[in-house]
Amino acid sequence: MKKIAIIPARGGSKRILRKNIKFFIDKPIIAYSIEAALKSNLFDEVMVSTDDDEIAKIAIKYGAKVPFLRSEINSNDIATTIDVIAEVIEAYKKEGRIFDYTCCIYPCAPFVTDQILISSFSKLEDDHLDCVFPVLKYGHPIQRALKVKANNRIEMIAPENMQIRTQDLEASYHDLGQFYMFKTEKIISDNRLWNDNTGFIELKEIESHDIDTIEDWNLAEFKYKYLKNIK
Repeated sequence: MKKIAIIPARGGSKRILRKNIKFFIDKPIIAYSIEAALKSNLFDEVMVSTDDDEIAKIAIKYGAKVPFLRSEINSNDIATTIDVIAEVIEAYKKEGRIFDYTCCIYPCAPFVTDQILISSFSKLEDDHLDCVFPVLKYGHPIQRALKVKANNRIEMIAPENMQIRTQDLEASYHDLGQFYMFKTEKIISDNRLWNDNTGFIELKEIESHDIDTIEDWNLAEFKYKYLKNIK
């Protein structure tokens, strides 16, 4: 039963320049994903898929493999994560290396830990799932969401929920965009990251932060330091 961790990290980040190797506190942010994967001892191979020589060198420095650079067709803005994963799996298959399980860990996910990865794999096996990924519960029911109309007035998206108590509304969750742990053959054949036989690991607000802007980055560093201090 072979397992691979794939960390997709192309060089062309737009919103934060060189985001995947920008220092997060004291090391390049991609190092956190690599180290969590290695520390978990789950994987027979921890590799980084990149089109960028500098990212490749940093990845190797922190213990990942970069056996080849990503193809040009999967290095543009429209290439999907599943495209990148399929390319990696096919390249290893040509070398006679088949992986039963894959974990795609994003490079800007410093809150991922070895224990979260281990727990996710255990859930994947124990519950006979095809995929597991981390989610976070919305802090306020999305059924009470608001929108701004063309005349700059506010209204509810679902006004039928106006008189329903928030505690009586069903909880909703969102994908944290940190990683996906899955059965390789099933997800590749479905050509999507998760399917109807997918489970989840629920994390806390303090255990995650989406990083799209410099403000996000600074807040993520603050949360990370706080999390480490309370542990």
